Amino acid sequence: MAITSVTVSPGDDLYRLAAQYYGDATAWTLIARANGLTDPLIVTDSTLDIPAYNAPQANDGILASQ
Repeated sequence: MAITSVTVSPGDDLYRLAAQYYGDATAWTLIARANGLTDPLIVTDSTLDIPAYNAPQANDGILASQ
């Protein structure tokens, strides 16, 4: 399920979009998979779906109880 669709602007790539929408540039593969892409470089003016993202917890809640 996409949270939004975005039109690619000059200078955009999947790293930049992942950082913008998820706060995590390394999550670019989620956007790639949702759009049938394998390369983080994308074509200007194309439209991409940005799927929902559930960020993993870095400490898996270990510190939450302290």
